[in-house]
Amino acid sequence: MATNTTTKKPAAAALAETAEARPERATRRAPAVVGPPLGEGQEPVTVTLSHHHRIDGTDYTPGAEITVSPDYARGLRGQGFVART
Repeated sequence: MATNTTTKKPAAAALAETAEARPERATRRAPAVVGPPLGEGQEPVTVTLSHHHRIDGTDYTPGAEITVSPDYARGLRGQGFVART
């Protein structure tokens, strides 16, 4: 049977080393423009979703307000994803 000759670190010291080695987690913010990027000279449009929609791997619930390019907003409206205001 083999024996381990290394000494064990105290739990508090091991936890402190782990916390120091790990960078602080940045809070996730919603991207400025969801979906395709803005074209040259375009201004972003804010739309309210009427249905659940997944864009770029992020789920958006009904009633969520997102900022998108005008072309993408037009496509969302045509598919019925934008709430009538």
